[in-house]
Amino acid sequence: MPAADAPAPPPAAVPCRAHKFGGSSLADAGRIAHVARLLQDAPEPQQVVVASAMAGVTDALIALADAARSGGEWAPALEALHARHRAAADSLLGPSHPLHAWLDAQFAELGELLRAVGLLREPGRAALERIHGLGEVLSSRLLQAHLQAFGADYAWLDARSVLQVRHGELGAIVDWDASRARLAAWRQAHSQPRVVATGFVAAGPDGLPTVLGRNGSDYSGAIFAVLFEAAELHIWTDVDGVLSADPRVVPEAVPLAAMSYREACELAYFGAKVIHPQTMTPAIARDLPILIRNTFNPGFPGTRIDARGDASGPVKGLTLNEQLALVSLEGAGLIGVPGTAERMFAALHRAGVSVVMISQGSSEHSICAVVRAPDAQAAQAALREAFARELACGQVQGVEALAGISVLAAVGDGMAGTPGVAAQLFGALARARVNIRAIAQGASERNISVAIAAADGARALRAAHAAFWLSPQTIALAVIGPGKVGAALLDQIQEALPRLRREANVDLRLRALAGSRRMWTFAHGDGADWRARMDPAQARATDLPALARHLLDSHLPHAVIVDCSASDAVAAHYADWLAAGIHVITPNKQAGAGPLARYRAIRAAQARSGARFRYEATVGAGLPVISTLRDLLDTGDQLLAVDGLFSGTLAWLFNRHDGRTPFSELVRQAHALGYTEPDPRDDLSGTDVARKLVILAREAGLPLSLEDVTVESLVPEALRSADRDGFMAALEAMDAPMQARLETARAQGGVLRYVAHLDADGRAGVALRILPADHAFAHLRLTDNCVQFTTRRYHANPLIVQGPGAGPEVTAAGVFSDLLRLCAALGARL
Repeated sequence: MPAADAPAPPPAAVPCRAHKFGGSSLADAGRIAHVARLLQDAPEPQQVVVASAMAGVTDALIALADAARSGGEWAPALEALHARHRAAADSLLGPSHPLHAWLDAQFAELGELLRAVGLLREPGRAALERIHGLGEVLSSRLLQAHLQAFGADYAWLDARSVLQVRHGELGAIVDWDASRARLAAWRQAHSQPRVVATGFVAAGPDGLPTVLGRNGSDYSGAIFAVLFEAAELHIWTDVDGVLSADPRVVPEAVPLAAMSYREACELAYFGAKVIHPQTMTPAIARDLPILIRNTFNPGFPGTRIDARGDASGPVKGLTLNEQLALVSLEGAGLIGVPGTAERMFAALHRAGVSVVMISQGSSEHSICAVVRAPDAQAAQAALREAFARELACGQVQGVEALAGISVLAAVGDGMAGTPGVAAQLFGALARARVNIRAIAQGASERNISVAIAAADGARALRAAHAAFWLSPQTIALAVIGPGKVGAALLDQIQEALPRLRREANVDLRLRALAGSRRMWTFAHGDGADWRARMDPAQARATDLPALARHLLDSHLPHAVIVDCSASDAVAAHYADWLAAGIHVITPNKQAGAGPLARYRAIRAAQARSGARFRYEATVGAGLPVISTLRDLLDTGDQLLAVDGLFSGTLAWLFNRHDGRTPFSELVRQAHALGYTEPDPRDDLSGTDVARKLVILAREAGLPLSLEDVTVESLVPEALRSADRDGFMAALEAMDAPMQARLETARAQGGVLRYVAHLDADGRAGVALRILPADHAFAHLRLTDNCVQFTTRRYHANPLIVQGPGAGPEVTAAGVFSDLLRLCAALGARL
């Protein structure tokens, strides 16, 4: 797809080109002058230009007519409308131009017509449509006069004198023979190669003025393109073409380079606003290419709509049709009964209810229709009346109407014959926690439509848009605990994000940051450096339920909370977050090793909602310890034992403890390097190691709790109750006992290591042990963790995972890896 700043290709050499300009393109004198310059610079020798009313004018005229019909005051609004056009004429033509007299006459006639409407109160259709269509008459005349004033010879064509239509159930129907004859007669008196014509208006068979209905100016553009035998129709609007989705809901929506008539019709039917299906009817009959272009960005090539389209896809675009309701007919008596659908839709037709979408189960037990929300009660009443006999005898169990429905449609010619498109759509909606109420797919395979709850509409559209790689997989992210690990993670994300957006189709939106006392929430989640966004003046008291609600309110398809704290209070929220569909990623061991009942609640919430709970960094920081264990178990291996050095802090201490430096000094050095927790007793007590062992035990299916682990604490009894400063001041009390343990190990030809052990029966303990000098744990580097898995397959030669197991950078990297694995599971290209 073209980038937003792609240069326009050189215009094709065509003898005649039709242009239609919308109201936003002709909003005021400046915009009209801009359109005039575009037209003068266009290379084609012949032009037909169809003009809409200035922005807002048609609505103003309808309001004037309504006010007159109801006996209300309309004169001030009429004068304001007159003044607006007079000001535009002054700016474009100067105050003495003859067009001013013409404008005054038009508004004088309009005033007389409004007075007549006020007297009649029930005027005929011709009078009202004459009022409604005046805006195009005025704007087209202003544009033509401005072009003439600058020396460009443009004729002005009032479509009411040429275009003849009649109105049917499907809208205005062109009398082509009569219109061609009238145009030929008009051309004899107006031979200029360039013409400005009024959009929206026409004449009926009786010659009285009429209008083509809403979007009628686009329809006029197609009609006049055919009548003037133009090679192309350029519809100028205020967007860069047909977009892949509504940019108000999906800001990442992209303009489409090309599409087929069939794709454009499907998108338009399901709510795309750029072009109306009626506009394409004359173009399809003549194989006339339509280009949707941006008046405000004329260098952009826009979207070309023709019979062929292009090969991109399979899904070209998505739409969300809102303010709908689902009406369903259900009953065992419907099974195998011919004509049920005919009776249902005949009843809806009699009630004047239009059906947007239908779905019927193959069992014929139920059939449902999606209708406009205002029609839901009428549809339900009509069906109850039509099936009153079956309802009375129980053959039909009910006629239900469910409000608050939207229809999401995926459209693309490339869907035909492409396996997996439906699975891709349904998978994306499932991952975004969107329930599907009804499904419809045409036999052409060009459209898949699903009825969903309106409350899920924005999230569903964004999820589907990302699933087909029309935009990045966008994730609402909150980080709790921006301390050492959290800060390192945020820095890593910030550095990697441009590459992830470019190469992996991932967009991580940081929408909240929270510490223990203060939190910040952000509206969009992108922008400045995360540190700069932590403005104390913008902070509020930390409220974790409010933080979760903020994430879910974003309408982004996926929400993730990363907990980089070590807080038990934060872990207590995990089950609620997962139940709400928020994915949770954490290096916090309080959940995996906390109370068994809470751990089981977390797992149950995860299973119910489908949200992911990832915690690789709780054991071994960035090492693949948990994933390795899972791979062993999932492939049918049997765990016999786990032994490990799970503390990078204790690994560093005992790698350095050789008797030359007092143990107390080593503890202080580790603390200064950031290897220990703020209170080193959290490491020296062995509790942290025990928690990691509990996490692995539970991963292996053993219902172990922290109190089941035998723990040897290295903190002397006398120092366990002191405050942190007191403990740090009295560290020398550890020197003699630790020196003695070292000498004992040396006497046995071994080394000291703080080892965790778990056997297959669930017996678990952590202790300072003497290991042989040739043991795998004896020759590790600095903060290395080392985990040894003894299994049925790896019995004689256990499987070992080894590497750095401490430090903010490696722990953050482990958390980031979990986040990226989650992104891949959600559909990113990783």
